[in-house]
Amino acid sequence: MKVYYNLADFEPLKKAIVTSGTFDGVHRGHQKILQILRETAEKTKGESVVITFWPHPRIVVSKDSQDLKLLTTIDEKIELLENQGVDHLLMIPFTREFSELSSEEYVKEILLKRIGTQKLVIGYDHRFGRNREGGFDYLKANSDFFHIEIEEIPRQEIDNLTISSTKIRQSLLNGEVKSANDLLGRNYSFTGIVVKGRQLGRTIGFPTANVQVSEYYKLIPSNGVYAVRTFFRNQWHEGMMNIGNRPTVEGIGRTQEVNIFDFDDDIYGETVTVEIIDYIRPEQKFNGLDELKSQILADREKSKVILGS
Repeated sequence: MKVYYNLADFEPLKKAIVTSGTFDGVHRGHQKILQILRETAEKTKGESVVITFWPHPRIVVSKDSQDLKLLTTIDEKIELLENQGVDHLLMIPFTREFSELSSEEYVKEILLKRIGTQKLVIGYDHRFGRNREGGFDYLKANSDFFHIEIEEIPRQEIDNLTISSTKIRQSLLNGEVKSANDLLGRNYSFTGIVVKGRQLGRTIGFPTANVQVSEYYKLIPSNGVYAVRTFFRNQWHEGMMNIGNRPTVEGIGRTQEVNIFDFDDDIYGETVTVEIIDYIRPEQKFNGLDELKSQILADREKSKVILGS
């Protein structure tokens, strides 16, 4: 897959089969659209093109932009789209100026002139242009003017999936991990660097890796204990994770601490990917370290059962 970070870097194609959207999460609904895009490109001997935007449009145009958390970082989105067999990925920088483009300007200047779009694959509810004024009906009504074929993804097909990035975000924030993973079509994950913490886990026999995520916009699920798998040094490892403020030991600040089963090497400074399998329980305050240790033992056994199944 070829990746372009600017419109100027993209050479117009002879037969571009195009879809566009934010594609946050690249979930099962997105995967269906990408499947149709791929199949259409193959049938017409064209090349598939995905247009997406960065920053996320809501970060630029919405008042609640600081509260928006995303399911995928830029690098994660690129990898997931590549796994879907896309030929070209165009990452258009989304600015205030870009958001003011009319639907006609968007079609003429970007889809036609810059990309060479021959066919557009979109859902019935797809919107584009200033104030989201453009859509399927607009393109259909002006098809003779623009000379773009439209491949519509039927309403029934999209509605049957009942999947949205917002719904997945809410599931993760409610501790509904299995539901979120089902909608994604994979296990939700995040990647970060292992940093030094207070190392209290080691004193009670449960050393933890404090995984710090650098992307401020990456969604971290709700506070609680989870069964997880971690990937580092080219291997997967089973474990459990606590997300939260560690109230029993008067922790300061929110952390993601992973206890990797049967592993006690020094991995400070290393990059770790944490794949979240299931939610075990909410974070809670215990009456001392002995009670905390007893609960962690129970959490470990429950995690092993979940991971084993």
